[in-house]
Amino acid sequence: MKRPAPADRHADKPVIWTVSMSRLSELFRDITLEFDELADIDPIHLGFDEAVRSIRERLASERCDVVISAGSNGAYLKSRLPVPVVVARASGFDVMQALARARKITSRIGLVTYQEAMPALTEFQQMFGLEIAQRTYATEEDARAVVDELKAGGIEAVVGAGLITDLAEEAGMRGIFLYSAATVRQSFEDALELARLTQLESTRGPSLPVADSLRARHHIKDLRGDSEAMEEVRQAITLFARSPSTVLIQGETGTGKELAAQAIHRAHPLMQGKTHAAHPFVAINCGALAESLLESELFGYEEGAFTGSRRGGRPGVFEAAHRGSLLLDEIGEMPLPLQTRLLRVLEERVVVRVGGTRPIPVQVRILSATHCDLEERVREGRFRADLYYRLSVLRLELPPLRARSEDIPALAEWHLKHALAALDTRPHANLAAEILRCAPLLCSYDWPGNVRELRNLMERLALFLAAEPLQALTPALILRVAPELAVQTALPLQTPPADAPPPDTEDIQAVLHRYRGNRAAAARHLGMSRTTLWRKLREAQDGSP
Repeated sequence: MKRPAPADRHADKPVIWTVSMSRLSELFRDITLEFDELADIDPIHLGFDEAVRSIRERLASERCDVVISAGSNGAYLKSRLPVPVVVARASGFDVMQALARARKITSRIGLVTYQEAMPALTEFQQMFGLEIAQRTYATEEDARAVVDELKAGGIEAVVGAGLITDLAEEAGMRGIFLYSAATVRQSFEDALELARLTQLESTRGPSLPVADSLRARHHIKDLRGDSEAMEEVRQAITLFARSPSTVLIQGETGTGKELAAQAIHRAHPLMQGKTHAAHPFVAINCGALAESLLESELFGYEEGAFTGSRRGGRPGVFEAAHRGSLLLDEIGEMPLPLQTRLLRVLEERVVVRVGGTRPIPVQVRILSATHCDLEERVREGRFRADLYYRLSVLRLELPPLRARSEDIPALAEWHLKHALAALDTRPHANLAAEILRCAPLLCSYDWPGNVRELRNLMERLALFLAAEPLQALTPALILRVAPELAVQTALPLQTPPADAPPPDTEDIQAVLHRYRGNRAAAARHLGMSRTTLWRKLREAQDGSP
């Protein structure tokens, strides 16, 4: 098929080139169909030097906003091309998925990753009784040598990127592809966002890297829970979305502060059924950067403002968020000098770049988030009182998970089902009943990491259930995977001492009441089998000794 000339392309449509070989090409092709209406996407089935030469030749006469690639190929292109390159990176969950698939084939697995190993897998292989031989590579020659070494060592399956799996299968081993559709889909989302910012550069100057900016992907429906507390949160978001006023979102870590901010942005009437490109959502963590770097990220800088500054300067997040929303995450960590500059921007609605004098008008809706007590910091002199009141016209308090424990079973089931689906594992038909049997254990834990901690636990459980599909989800399995639950809830992992007096019927009834009639949880708490518990209850009912 003849490639359309640059003049035939839609001027307002991003142009993305995907560069891949082998199995990744198939995954790119499948995901491309989902984004076909949003961008002009061309595949390039080359790698390394050949890809660089081809792309440079095409750039002489064609436009390309972003290139997507992965692994060693992506790293190679990123250092050699004049256009932005989004490198799809396999997540830790991708690795776990691939290892779970490899486990169904053999217990002797090779894991080959680009440049960096994964020492955290030691605990994983111990839990599953796996023998994982980890290796790294930097070049194609390295990769071939590593695969040959693994074969000589008796490894039967190799997990890795397309280059690695191809080499493994050439050597007569099984190749398990590392990348998931979710990871590739995310790279396309990032490429679209980066293309949008590249277009912004043509009208407002150079733009921020995609890591500093993101499109709001979450809706109000993503704030899950049927409790009264969560219903109040959703009602507040719907109400606040109609107002241009600032919103201060407070809550413990893991309660979903950024998710709530995105929901406020998405619930605005202007966002209903319309493209996000004209109304960007930009987020920056004020506690993750040094003061000098945070200043340039917030307000941008002019060329020559400091040593190493980018030619032509660079806009800050206020400019990138023009006509949209800006989330100042961990606002309580912002240094006092920058608080003064921020207050001026909020009052005058203009920014002046570092090293510059020209005021740049910005129209931005400010959302702030913090896990700390800002009023206390105001009293301590660590946060400006006038800025606090300017940021908190509207206030949203997100409840911790322990304050809405009735939501925990449904949240656990939802996250577990999604984690199992990501591992290509069907949940048990009675998964809901199994979750309910585990509810007393889950609900008695404080969840200091809140929903994020619960989600992480469900992902861990999914790996165990995928590795042993016939095993049921039980409190014992949860305690084996997450012993911290037993430590906090004082649920014994072992039976009480032999000389401990047996519990009487009133004790048993009290424990049953505590665990809402869950006999398995009550039996474990009392240090007896379910059969013994059933017998004692029957004896009490019959009045016999």
